[in-house]
Amino acid sequence: MSDDLITIARPYAEAVFGRAVETEALDGWMEMLAFLSAVIADASVADIIVNPAVDHGRKLQLLLDIGKDQLSDEGQNLVRLLVENDRLPVLPEIYNLFQQMKSEHDGAINVEVISAYALKPGAEKELAAALKNKLGREVNISSSKDPELIGGVKIRAGDMVIDGSVAGQLSQLANELGI
Repeated sequence: MSDDLITIARPYAEAVFGRAVETEALDGWMEMLAFLSAVIADASVADIIVNPAVDHGRKLQLLLDIGKDQLSDEGQNLVRLLVENDRLPVLPEIYNLFQQMKSEHDGAINVEVISAYALKPGAEKELAAALKNKLGREVNISSSKDPELIGGVKIRAGDMVIDGSVAGQLSQLANELGI
């Protein structure tokens, strides 16, 4: 996600997170934001959301109709605010930032593991245990595949990046050799 979208989404995520903590509704907000992010990601809804010919009232009504059983009054108010300020496209980033804040609040950290091949569940558990010992926090792992890494893994935990990939090692060697 671009830095601009993060900058736009952060105040919304912080406000929602603050309200969720205040009302002890972290899980409820997590579900609402996940739902709204999925709705916004749907191609047919996304086309309507970014279409300047569709007025705010129609966009709002569409989202409220879709989310009528999923959104609390406060969730509906968030949708209204985002529609009024033309900020609906940042909803997925609001959700991502909220997830990070919730993990930190719960004493956990989200870790992204990128590997050349899919990780086996046992390897993922071992890696989570090792990272938990190193970081001193609960670890939530999400993994993905990137064949361009050739082999090994790249791990991102907050600001920390561990590049144990073959591609990363080759790049480092090339830098050292001045190639």
